[in-house]
Amino acid sequence: MPTEPLFRPISAAADASVDVEFNGRPLTVPGQASLAAALLAAGVVRFRSTPVSGAPRAPYCMMGVCFECLLEIDGVANAQACLVQVEAGMKIRSQEGARHAA
Repeated sequence: MPTEPLFRPISAAADASVDVEFNGRPLTVPGQASLAAALLAAGVVRFRSTPVSGAPRAPYCMMGVCFECLLEIDGVANAQACLVQVEAGMKIRSQEGARHAA
């Protein structure tokens, strides 16, 4: 597991940080970004597991095409983290296996 994040924000807007919760642990992430980008910048490298093999998955396309960034965001399953703007106070959980839409 890397000791430093693989991704770093390069814009001045990323200086504004927000606090979120990921799998029950508090995280401070860059604001003014998609949730996927903010989590990657904070060092999160595993977003979900696949329903069949349980293999770890993380964002790939960052534009809503691949569905690799699915998370449970504020109690809503199957949310694409790359299409959601990060907001202070979000409660995020990694998605394990198959989930059904509400």
